[in-house]
Amino acid sequence: MKKIFGVKKEKEPPPSINDASDRINKRGDTVDEKIKKLDAELNRYKEQIKRTRPGPAQEAVKARAMRVLKQKRMYEGQRDMLYNQTFNLDQVAFASEGIKDAQQTMSALKSANQELKGMMKSVKIQDIDNMQDEMMDLMDVSNEIQETLGRSYSVPDDIDEEELMGELDALEADMGMETESDGVPSYLQPDKEPDLDSELNLPSAPSGQAIPAGRSHAQAEDELGFPAVPQTTIRG
Repeated sequence: MKKIFGVKKEKEPPPSINDASDRINKRGDTVDEKIKKLDAELNRYKEQIKRTRPGPAQEAVKARAMRVLKQKRMYEGQRDMLYNQTFNLDQVAFASEGIKDAQQTMSALKSANQELKGMMKSVKIQDIDNMQDEMMDLMDVSNEIQETLGRSYSVPDDIDEEELMGELDALEADMGMETESDGVPSYLQPDKEPDLDSELNLPSAPSGQAIPAGRSHAQAEDELGFPAVPQTTIRG
């Protein structure tokens, strides 16, 4: 059967925008090369026209130059047409790439949306509120435990706070009186040695003055007004 009817040929895929753009650009490069050659030929004919005198020879050169100029105008028209086609293909390619980018963006957003929905299902506002309430209760219990552990056992419960405040005020008043003189409390001032003579009010020691004339040892008196003890001489 295949030999009789033959095999159906598979259709080739249509050319892409990039392929069409590359093909047109190559054609444009070819046309540009032809235009450059025609420009060089025109310049050569211009030089010949300048060197020849008016007459049949100059007219023949002008005819050749006119022919080359017509070809150049034709190729320039083709080049402009190819440039327009390339521009259109670039615009289509830009629009196609923009649509592809939009499709990828939409796909990424859909995937992120599904992921967020799955995450939001596992997180509930009520659960967060309940957890916050439990944390506050635990903190209150912790504070009560700390206060209980920090309770002092040596302080009796029947102490009058007003009486303590009165003693504290009296202590502050005493400290204020001590610091009125020089601003230094008495318990911080340097120790001074007491003056024992002034405290005991004792008389000074005998100065050893001579007994006045006309008075005997028996009549002599000491500093306190008592009779002085006579000095005796011991003989051997």
